Amino acid sequence: MSGLIPQRFVEDLLDRIDLAELIGSRITLKKAGANYKACCPFHDEKTPSFNVRPDKGFYHCFGCGAHGDAISFIREFEGLGFTEAVEELAKRAGLEVPYDKAARQEMQQARSLTDALDFASRFYHSALGSQQGAYARDYLKQRGLDDAIIQQYQIGFAPGTGTALFDAAPKDLKEPLLETKTVSDKYGRPRDLFRNRVMFPIRNTRGKTVAFGGRTLGDDKAKYINSPESDVFHKSREIYGLYEARQAIRQLDKLLVVEGYMDVIALAQNGIHDAVATLGTATNQDSLTALLRQVRHIVFCFDGDQAGFRAADRAMENALELMADGLHLQFLMLPEGEDPDTLIRKEGADAFRQRIEAATPLSRYLFDRQSEGLNLELPEHRGELRARAEPLLNKMPRSTLRDAMWHEMMRLCGGRKPWQERPKGNDFKARGWRGERQSRPTEERIDVKLSKDSTLCLALLEAPEMAAEVKALADSNRQLEQAGRFARWLMEQNISTRKALVAGLATDKQARDRFYNLFDGLEHIPARESILAAARELLSPNEEAARQQRLATLLRNLATLTPEQREELRTLSKGNAD
Repeated sequence: MSGLIPQRFVEDLLDRIDLAELIGSRITLKKAGANYKACCPFHDEKTPSFNVRPDKGFYHCFGCGAHGDAISFIREFEGLGFTEAVEELAKRAGLEVPYDKAARQEMQQARSLTDALDFASRFYHSALGSQQGAYARDYLKQRGLDDAIIQQYQIGFAPGTGTALFDAAPKDLKEPLLETKTVSDKYGRPRDLFRNRVMFPIRNTRGKTVAFGGRTLGDDKAKYINSPESDVFHKSREIYGLYEARQAIRQLDKLLVVEGYMDVIALAQNGIHDAVATLGTATNQDSLTALLRQVRHIVFCFDGDQAGFRAADRAMENALELMADGLHLQFLMLPEGEDPDTLIRKEGADAFRQRIEAATPLSRYLFDRQSEGLNLELPEHRGELRARAEPLLNKMPRSTLRDAMWHEMMRLCGGRKPWQERPKGNDFKARGWRGERQSRPTEERIDVKLSKDSTLCLALLEAPEMAAEVKALADSNRQLEQAGRFARWLMEQNISTRKALVAGLATDKQARDRFYNLFDGLEHIPARESILAAARELLSPNEEAARQQRLATLLRNLATLTPEQREELRTLSKGNAD
């Protein structure tokens, strides 16, 4: 519908909007001359690289490249479409969007449908508090939900009588309720679609009700039913819980995608407010696109049974065509027989958050799944892995991630070229297998930014003798919880060498179970020298920073150094090589 809004109106609207005031109402801006600066709301950073130019009417982030005007900002920040963003800004400026007659009628029709569905949501929520909703309230209490979470998600109850909603609806909303099939006239008389069910309103990003999910309280054949599709509800594009997540966390940086309404609500009840659920069939490209409009980091959470793995495989395959640098997808497979609702009540929020942090990156999940049942010591099985993985990688758009995954496939498969590409005849005899081995692609180290906790854990793996220093630092910093636990165990076992560490983990089952998933969330492991250098900087930041600064100064003036300064340079350089 964006083409139905006159361009002249859009330009006039942008001229009227104070960009600094608009952005400043959502994030904290600091004056920098005639401009403003802030930490970018579209990617994680500690040093401000997000710049706002009110005089020019645009913003730009030098970190992630985000760039645009007031409409672009509202679309990205609020997750709105073009038309919705223009309406939001027009309301702010006190203007009315000049749609043509056909477009205006279409929008009025959509509003009448959402008005009717909003009424139904209020009716169901009110019915939950009535005498006839007592059984539904008991059910929700059994599931561990309190009044606050019921209010936040506007959970309701559909009475068992066949026309309770239709009878309560005002005259002007009866027809829209029929049009959305919330009330059916299939048999020639009105009859409510949802009867004797706990009701979960599905709201769009503006908070308008567009559909419902209903969970039976009786012995109906269908445990859950959803609203049929309508002009305002397309189940492949709607995300349950997204509106509530945005209300709870103004600046979402990731979303946890689970499988059901109660999973979303149970997680929110326990303080995990960034959980959402896709609707209808498995996570498809429409729902993935809707998710990626909101965040760049998605964690898929599935039950650990065969059905859960099949759903995860479909989500992975659908995601591959959309993958680009900067997107981060992970997979969290729960223990068999558990779902998020049961597991978080059993083990608590902190343990569940640790599972989320340790979720498997897409690259590792792909190769783990494709290599199931294969023995990669055998050439035939390496060939089978390539036959399975290569078509999946070919779905991905060209990116650094795709290149890195291609290198990983070649490493796992031994890097041999396909049979048809081998040299023929005398050339083959002259070079043999040795020549082919020499043509393997070399693995390239990829620099990745690790958390302080992961850096210190990796450093302990390489140099267990650092345990006392790491423990001392961890004792004063809550963010180094894993490194502190690892260091304390090393000290308790009196382990000070890598050989002793390997032996200790090999013979101590409890320790293996305790630290087995320590590095599961890492895509790449940096070189030993890089890890130890980063750890030294964390353990003695001031000393290391001063040394690095002095070293840089000496190197800049290398040609004019005195003999004493050259000796100092040699000494400082040795510190880099240790």
